[in-house]
Amino acid sequence: MDVIWFVIVTLVGGTIIGMLGKLVAPGDRDKIPFWLTVVCGIVGMVAGSYLYWALFGDNNPRFDGHKATADNATNGIDWIRHLWQVGVAAVAVMVAAFVTGSSKRS
Repeated sequence: MDVIWFVIVTLVGGTIIGMLGKLVAPGDRDKIPFWLTVVCGIVGMVAGSYLYWALFGDNNPRFDGHKATADNATNGIDWIRHLWQVGVAAVAVMVAAFVTGSSKRS
């Protein structure tokens, strides 16, 4: 059951983070396929979480009876980590659009 939950969270989170990354990426990146947007979102989720953890994770003390980890660094919803994820996804969308030649040129 844990594997199924992991896959569902990864796909849904990757879709949301990828769409937000595509939204905030500079320029017009609407030509990359949806599956590539989801992949960029998954890259943003993973890389953004670990980048945030590498830069700021050690500053978090124990809370809720457990030590802070890369996937659970604060109490409640970790909004700052999610912003890092969207930023990394935006960079991934720009790279994907460049590599595939899918960005619109005005």
